[in-house]
Amino acid sequence: MSEDRELEQLKKKKLSEMIEKQRQLLRKQQELLHKQSTIPNSDMAVKNLDDHTFEHFISSSKNPTLVDFWAEWCRPCTTMHPIFDSLNKKYPNIRFARVNVDQSKRVSAKYQVHSIPTFLMFVSGHVVDKLLGAVGAPGIHMICKKYS
Repeated sequence: MSEDRELEQLKKKKLSEMIEKQRQLLRKQQELLHKQSTIPNSDMAVKNLDDHTFEHFISSSKNPTLVDFWAEWCRPCTTMHPIFDSLNKKYPNIRFARVNVDQSKRVSAKYQVHSIPTFLMFVSGHVVDKLLGAVGAPGIHMICKKYS
């Protein structure tokens, strides 16, 4: 019996440690996102779009544009931000942008974004591809390679 109790205590301790590590990782990701949001946009930075700037941005270039539809309360969305930002630097011929669905309801409705994160690839202002969910680096690589 005492072995079972010791084993249960070890399991609980390990689970607590794993949960704490996850919390620390999430805090680090949120700090990184906050730092990135305070950096002024350059030509290579991910652009933040809204209902007023969206249409002009996606149709103002012949280069493909990958748009991340997200929300602050969406944990999978926030885990994708650092991945999206890092791949932005690897694909200079693709423009990267973000739309907060809570602040840009018109654009989200127009493109039928019903779940997030959603990634839409635009070419000359038209949707040519779509990814749903936290697809990670492999998913973003796949769509970027396809249109590079």
